[in-house]
Amino acid sequence: MPVNHTSSEKPTLHFWLRAEVKELEKRTPLMPEHAKTLLANGHQITVERSVERCVPDAEYEAVGCKMVEEGTWPQAPANAIILGLKELPESNDPLTHTHVFFAHCYKYQAGWKQLLQRFVDGKGNLLDLEFLNDEHGRRVAAFGRSAGFIGMAAGLLNWAHQQRDAQTPMGRLNYYPDSASLINDVKSQLEAVQSSSNKVPKVLVIGALGRCGRGAVDFAEKAGVPSANIIRWDMDETKVGGPFQQIIDSDVFVNCIYLSSPIPPFVNKQTIAQNDRKLSVIVDVSCDTSNPHNPIPVYSANTTFDKPTFRVVNDSNPLDVIAIDHLPSLVPLESSHEFSEALLPHLNVCGGSDVWTRAEALYHQKVKEASS
Repeated sequence: MPVNHTSSEKPTLHFWLRAEVKELEKRTPLMPEHAKTLLANGHQITVERSVERCVPDAEYEAVGCKMVEEGTWPQAPANAIILGLKELPESNDPLTHTHVFFAHCYKYQAGWKQLLQRFVDGKGNLLDLEFLNDEHGRRVAAFGRSAGFIGMAAGLLNWAHQQRDAQTPMGRLNYYPDSASLINDVKSQLEAVQSSSNKVPKVLVIGALGRCGRGAVDFAEKAGVPSANIIRWDMDETKVGGPFQQIIDSDVFVNCIYLSSPIPPFVNKQTIAQNDRKLSVIVDVSCDTSNPHNPIPVYSANTTFDKPTFRVVNDSNPLDVIAIDHLPSLVPLESSHEFSEALLPHLNVCGGSDVWTRAEALYHQKVKEASS
C-alpha cells in the first residue's frame, strides 16, 4: 500500500471518500467528525460531492476536507486510498488504486472472478471491509447489528401490511431520521393489528447469538413482540440440518447467519408449498442470493427499498421475501456514525497493523484461487 512520509517519518495517508453509486445508498464509512480526527493526525482527505449521502457536503468541507466532483476517483493520485461502502460502477476497466469497501466477491458471489481480475489488471489492491478482523477473527467494524435490527423492522412492517391487505405487496420503505422513529412506527402498526384482529406475530431468528441476530431480537422486543413469540436459534438448533418445520410454523423468519460453508437449506420450495404454512415473511438479512450454497433457495434476486418484497407464493396465503443488501441505510445517519466510529482507529493506521495485513493476505489468496 502506498504511504507518504513526513520529515519525521510519521506515515501519512490520503483517503479519497467516493460517492456511492448503489441506488438509494445513503450511508458513509467516514463521518465528518472522524474525518476531522484523521486530518488532525496529518492525513489528507478528499471527498466526492454527493446528493444521496446522509451527511451534507458542507459538513465535510467545514472540517477541512477537499471537495471534488462525484465519480472522479479513477483520476485520484496513485497513492490515494479509495474509500467506499458498496459496489463500484460496473465496468471492465483495470483498478489501479487501493480500494477499501464491501466487495462481496470472496464467497463466490456472481462476478467475483471478474472483479478480482480488474484489480489484477490494474495492479491495484482490495482491502475488503467485511474481512477486517482482529486477532480473534472478529470484525473490527460492521453494520451487522443495525442490519438485523432494521431487517426485523422491515419484516414486521411487511407482516402488518399483509394483515391489512394480503394481496397487494408492501410499497416503498422510506428513510427514518433515527431508530426511535422506526420503533415507534412499527410498534404502532403491530398494536393496530392486535387491536383489530387480536393477532400477534411469532418470529424466528436464526443466527440469534451474533451481532446481526442480536439486533433482530432487540428490535422485536422494542417493538412490543412478546418474548414468548421470539424464537432464538443459532448453531446448536440448526446443526441437525434443515429444512425446518419450525420456520414454516412462524409468521416471520429472519435469517442472520454468516454463511462460510455449504449447509442444508433452512426452507425450500417443497416446505413453503405446505397447505398449512403459517410463514408469510422471510427476511434474508444475509442476502447470499447468488451464493451457490444459499440456505434460502426460494428466490433469485435481491429486493430494494423501492420494491422491498419478492412474492414467492402468490395466492390467498402469500409469502414474501425481503432481501435488501443495505438495510442499515433505512436509518443511515445512525448506522453510519456507529460504523465510522469503529473504523476510525483502523483508518488512522491503514496498512500498518495486523488487521490490514490479514486483509491484504486474504486478497492475494482469493486472487490466486480465482486464477486457478
